Amino acid sequence: MAPEYAHAWLPKATCDDSCMRANPIDEPGRLTRTVRTTTRIAMAITLLTLAPLLGIPLPGRVRWQRGYCRLMLRCLGVRISVSGGPIRDIRGSLVVAGHVSWVDVFAIGAVLPGSFVARADLIDWPGLGVIARMMRVIPIERGNLRTLPRVVGTVASRLEAGQTVVAFPEGTTWCGRAYGSFRPAMFQAAIDAQRPVQPLRLTYHHLNGELSTVPAYVGEDTLMASIRRLTATRMTVAHIQVAGLQLPGESRRDLAARCEAAVRAGDRIPQIHSHQHPERPEPIAA
Repeated sequence: MAPEYAHAWLPKATCDDSCMRANPIDEPGRLTRTVRTTTRIAMAITLLTLAPLLGIPLPGRVRWQRGYCRLMLRCLGVRISVSGGPIRDIRGSLVVAGHVSWVDVFAIGAVLPGSFVARADLIDWPGLGVIARMMRVIPIERGNLRTLPRVVGTVASRLEAGQTVVAFPEGTTWCGRAYGSFRPAMFQAAIDAQRPVQPLRLTYHHLNGELSTVPAYVGEDTLMASIRRLTATRMTVAHIQVAGLQLPGESRRDLAARCEAAVRAGDRIPQIHSHQHPERPEPIAA
């Protein structure tokens, strides 16, 4: 992953490359993995040529985005499954989830399509950058606190306009076997717009149901290494559990805590708080 300029409130995960090595891929042989990877990447590249259609404001655009994300997941060897409460197609909802990988964009987009708040350099990534621009990604420079109020304002404006916006309040990626706390800043947008928040619990699994770190994009991992690791795996299951809808209320901290509790309910995965200066008051940028 590309380095970012640090500041006191920059979320930092403790996950690194060892998380992926602790979850090895059990596959029949190198030739099979090579053929599988080559075929899947070729299919994904072919599907990328249709990405510009995502930016055309045609009727049924939401259904098209949902279908596109499902097809991309299929090309990458990922199957989507959904459980929990009903998926409410409420205009102007803020959708929040834990953050594991660049794959999260497709997994959530296959269920609740919308604009994503994502790292600013995503639009420059090969392939994924095209999709990011077509999905009208809201770029955020996590290392620059001065830009955060503007991002929150942009999210609030889109929510007020009836658009669905997806954000990852942990502020960085984790391996899936551990996670960080939800930072409250982005929840201010839902309060300002007085729009509901839909928490989602997103986890990745092997076919046997065991938690998988294969899709994780953490530490010094590169995008190409991540893609190769994912496409070499026989099958990965992205599971989304729909939690209860949360009303905005008046406190972003309370809203963040409620959404985090909804996402982590019954979770045995260890939580690691990454606040570096708990004794300091946390500004809106945290």
